[in-house]
This record gives sequence, structure tokens and C-alpha cells, in this order.
Amino acid sequence: MTNAPSTHADTIPVERLTAAQAKAELTRLAAEIETHNQSYYAKDAPTVSDAEYDALRIRNEAIEARFPDLVRPDSPSLKVGATPSVGFSKVRHTVPMLSLDNAFDREDVEAFFARVRKFLGLAADADVDVVGEPKIDGLSIALRYEKGKFVKGATRGDGVEGEDVTANLKTLKDVPATLKGKVPAVLEVRGEIYMARSDFMKLNKSREKAGEPLFANPRNSAAGSLRQLDPKITASRPLCFFAYALGERSPNADIGKTHWDFLQHLTAWGFHVNPKATICHGPEDALAFHKAIGTERALLDYDIDGVVYKVNRFDWQEELGMVSRAPRWAIAHKFPAEQAQTVLEKITIQVGRTGVLTPVANLKPITVGGVVVSRATLHNEDYIAEKDIHEGDTVVIQRAGDVIPQVVSVVAAKRPKGSKSFHMPDKCPACGSLAVREEGEAARRCTGGLICPAQRAERLRHFVSRNAFDIEGLGWERLALFVDKDLIKGPADIFTLEKRDGKEAEPLKDWEGWGEKSADNLFSAINARRHISFDRFIYALGIHQVGEATAKLLARTYGTLEAWREAMIAAGKERKAAPDETKKPEKVGPAYAALCEISGIGMNMADDIVAFFAERHNLQALDALQRAGVEPEKTEVPKVAADSPFIGKTVVFTGALKTLTRQGAKEQAEALGAKVTDSVSKKTDYVVVGTDAGSKADKAQQLGVKILSEEEWLELAGKG
Repeated sequence: MTNAPSTHADTIPVERLTAAQAKAELTRLAAEIETHNQSYYAKDAPTVSDAEYDALRIRNEAIEARFPDLVRPDSPSLKVGATPSVGFSKVRHTVPMLSLDNAFDREDVEAFFARVRKFLGLAADADVDVVGEPKIDGLSIALRYEKGKFVKGATRGDGVEGEDVTANLKTLKDVPATLKGKVPAVLEVRGEIYMARSDFMKLNKSREKAGEPLFANPRNSAAGSLRQLDPKITASRPLCFFAYALGERSPNADIGKTHWDFLQHLTAWGFHVNPKATICHGPEDALAFHKAIGTERALLDYDIDGVVYKVNRFDWQEELGMVSRAPRWAIAHKFPAEQAQTVLEKITIQVGRTGVLTPVANLKPITVGGVVVSRATLHNEDYIAEKDIHEGDTVVIQRAGDVIPQVVSVVAAKRPKGSKSFHMPDKCPACGSLAVREEGEAARRCTGGLICPAQRAERLRHFVSRNAFDIEGLGWERLALFVDKDLIKGPADIFTLEKRDGKEAEPLKDWEGWGEKSADNLFSAINARRHISFDRFIYALGIHQVGEATAKLLARTYGTLEAWREAMIAAGKERKAAPDETKKPEKVGPAYAALCEISGIGMNMADDIVAFFAERHNLQALDALQRAGVEPEKTEVPKVAADSPFIGKTVVFTGALKTLTRQGAKEQAEALGAKVTDSVSKKTDYVVVGTDAGSKADKAQQLGVKILSEEEWLELAGKG
């Protein structure tokens, strides 16, 4: 194991990514950003800072700009917000509720004005007026009025479809039930629901007195208050509304010729418009406004996270239009995160549900942006080393977007004498198992797996999942119940549950919601899974990087648990004796080399597998399973005919095959003694091409590698 810098795609600069790495990175980013969208928009519980979220989106867009042919149909650049929750009926927006692109510095703002001028065909120094408005950190809402009467209100949702929160909005004093003066027949007004800081503090004080959990920040409390299924709860909360944008309107509606005109109309109709809004004549004015609002930020009674600039003229807005999820005529100029200084009293280690060890800074409590902060994430050991963080240091704390605090820097001049550098433990604090850091990874991970209490629930959930033991009647809710009652602490406890029933707690049949029949059914289902296929058993162990496909390869290679265990222990001893051999498995030893020779298993994955068997607790868990009567079925190891023309040959499959799936072709080749790889090189012996073969076939031709059609392959394989 080494502490080499990470070489994963997520750490490689965009300009150095290969097409394959870019594709994988776009897949990862799409999944991660969607998870954060759901947390922020649908659950009102963000899990990363605005800055971290923005960094993910910026990287995604940069990769797409360099590899436009790899843009995914579900790309974050094409989406806004998150899918509406199931608690409310849905409302489809007649005019999409777009998001905004972000600016972070002077260059970004100047570039925005330059793009607007260029798109409109204006001179490089032409005047472009924008309206600058504080960017309220709240919940976006659309209000529909018909003949001046409020008829429907909806959240942004995913930008196309939101949640119907009309009943809740009717309880807000800032949402007029009837508009004043001359109003278009149909008018949709958009804006932000927020909670004033002073009201937020009062609300939390009253909740504290009542023994209720406190809200994290005004944005979360506002969003959570509005999205209550009971309007009475919303009515009891001090919510406010600023109007700032136009949605659907009836044809020829009189709303003015500029955005500034529209804001005046909003005021006349009875809406509250942010009094700080102003007209900026070009980028210098806009930057000065941003600086002025930033100076006032701490004094405002509402949270803001930047300034929005909107091209003032409506005809120019219409001409500029939009691109993907955002309008070309507006941009959000974000503020730097709020910061404060305090003392880092101690660094503790938190073990996540997947075994990752995360260092946490325990701080002398400090108020940052109106919220008391006493803990902050330190991410990983590289982060600590890079910033040279010691226990006892005075540190700068940042709360970007009022979410997860983080340590930004150390005030070196205030460092106590004699302080020492922090070193990550090599043992898991939760179970005492070895904590290792794989080559190329930033995280240190507990190898305790099956026995680590910090990972217990997630490991057991995986153990009984559909593609693992798949025990009927033992879904997540029931499993969690057994775990909470300490009746299941490890996998083997599942299979001794019937034998222990009634001895450690009241009999299962007497539990609420159970009965004799349901208890018997569960015990029968557990007994039926004492014998499962070897590959399912391997997958159920939850070894890092070992998925279903790899589990099948391991099962076909070693055949039985005993043979696999013996080989892995031998490979582990070889690896321990040769820790510095990081490029040539054969130099480590024969057992380790044999493991690495399995298709798709490189040294990185091999290290994870042997680390599992090097941990005494995992071997004890396997022994416990066997004592409980769990015995995986033997997998017949394919025997290769001595006259197979493919023994020792390297084969690549590319393109769409007619009679074989890619996995089927791979298994067939391996059964014939071949090694199957994904890339073509001088060492490749055969490239089997299907339809739309692409670049691999071209490369094979350039290197002089033998190319076979699917029919030729089948004939040589004796399957034709």
C-alpha cells in the first residue's frame, strides 16, 4: 500500500483527460450532482457547500466543452433543480423555471458583458444596462394570478415540473390574495420565499425551550416550513417573499419595456421587491454594486449568497434567449464564503458506512453567519498535510452556502509551541481492524468490513441484497429492526436467529406486527439460503471494488471457498513480503500473480481482495458463517482443452455482436484459455469485430493484429 497522489479521473485536470476518462468522469459527476440536487431541492437538507457544488458543475461543463460528443442525456448542464417529491401534487410550468450560470470574480463578470455584446452584435464598448439584485438564499416559487386573483403556487422542482404548495402560500402575508390596479388577465410572478434572520433566531429559541430539534439555517427552515403537508404549520412560521421575475403572462400584457419597469409594476400590484435592487451601467457599476452589497451583507436581516445581474431591456432578453438550463441574459455573481477564526481543539476520526475514515476538526464553538459551528470536516489526510493542520492551531473556518463547515487555512503565527503534525491512524477506531490507503486513493479505509460496527448496517444490507443472499422477508426495515435490537451484529447471526429466538429477547412471533406464521416464514426463507452459488457468496461479502462480474470471475477461477481462501491468504503473504512491487505481479509471487491475471482484476483490486483476507476479523466472520451452516455451492472451474488455439492468447471484442452478449463472448474466450482485455496493443493476438467496431478495429489494423469477424471467431472456437 502506498500514499501516492491520486490518479483517479476526478483528480486529473480536464485538459489531460482521455476520452475514456472523460466519459467515466461525466458519469460520476452526473450521479453525484443529482444526489446533491435531491438533498438541496427535494429534501431541503444540503450535504455540501455551495462552493463544492459549484466546483462539480464547473468541472462537468468544462469536460463537456472539451468532449461535446460525450454529453449525457441526463447531463446536469441540461437540468434544473430536482424531481418534485411525492408529498404534493405536481404542477407543470408553462414557462420553465431556469437556473443561472455563476460568476465568481471580475473576469467572469466582464466575460458575461462581452458575451452579451457579441451576441447582440454591439460594439465592444457599447452600454449594456443590467439590474443588480441581491441573490436571496431561499426557495424559488411561482405564483399564478388570473384576473388579479391568486389561484396557484408551485415550487421550482426540476424546472419543468414543481410541487403544488398553493394552500401553504395562501397563509403568507407577503403573497397578495388579490392584486391592486390594472393587472394582466394571466400573470405569473416568480420570487423567493425566505425567513428573516431575526425571525429564524426567535423560532430556534422557542424550539429549544420546547425541547424540539433546532433548524440549521434560515434557508432550510424556510424551505421546510413551506413544504409542510399541513398548511397550519406553514401559517405558524414567519415566512417572507420577495418578487423578482416574470413567468407566464397573457398576450399584450402591460409589464413595461424593461426589467426595471417590471419591478415598479410589481410594487404597484402589491408585492415586496428588494429595495437594494439598482440599475448598473456596465461591468464597473455591477462590480461596485456587488462590493457594496457584500459590505452590507452581515447587516441585512436575510441571507444572500451573491448578486444577480439581469439585462434590463426585455427585447434584448428575448433576443439573447437561453442555453441549456440557463438564460444568456442573466448571471449570478457569488460571494466568497463567510469565514471566522477559532481554535481546533482536537482531531477525531469518523468511520463512514462504507469504511472510509474521515478526520473531523473539533472546534472551540464559534458563530459563523449566524450559526454556531463546533465541528468541521477535514476531508482526508492529504488535506491535513497540504494545509499543515495541527491540533491546537488557530484556524480559519468557512461556511460556504451555510452548509458543511470546513477548515480553510491555519493562522501559523498563533500555533502553540511544541505542537506536532497529525497522522491518520492505521487502525480503525471503531473495530481495531487495519485501515489502509490504496494506491491512487485519497481515502483511508477500514478493512474490518463484516465486523466493523460503524459499517454494520450497510454491510448487512448489502449481504442480504437481491444479487447477494436475497433472503425473502428480510428487507431493509426488518433487518434494521434486528440490528437495532442487537440480535444481528454480523452475517452469521442471521443464520442463528431461529436457534436464539426467545432466548435474548421476546420470541419474534410476539413482536408487534409479527405472528407465528410470519416468524416461521422468515426462518424458512433464511434456511433456504444456507446454500447459494459461490459467486453470490463472494459478492455478498462486500469487498471493496468486487462487484457481481468480478465475483463470477473469482468463483469460476477458484471453484470453492476453501480454495479461494487458501489462495488469497497465500497472495496476501506474498504481497506483505513484497510491498514495493507495484507494477509487476509476477515479482510479488505466484498466488498474487494468478489473481492479477484474472480478466479485469489489476493490482489495485487484487490488493483490496487480499487485504480482506489479511484481516483476522473477516476470517473469523467466514468461520462463523460456516459454523452456522452456510456453505456456498461449488463452481465448476472450466477445463481448457489442450488443443484450444486460444490458450495464452489475448483477445479483444469490439462492436455489437449478433449471437453473443459481450459478457458471453468474454466467458467463452476465457473458457478456451484466452485472456480478454478492453484495449488493443502490440500484445493483442486477436480482435473480434462486430458491427460499428470503431477505433479498436482501426488500431488493430495499424498494429497488424489479426482481425476476426464474429463468424470466424465462432468457427475457430468450435462454436460455428
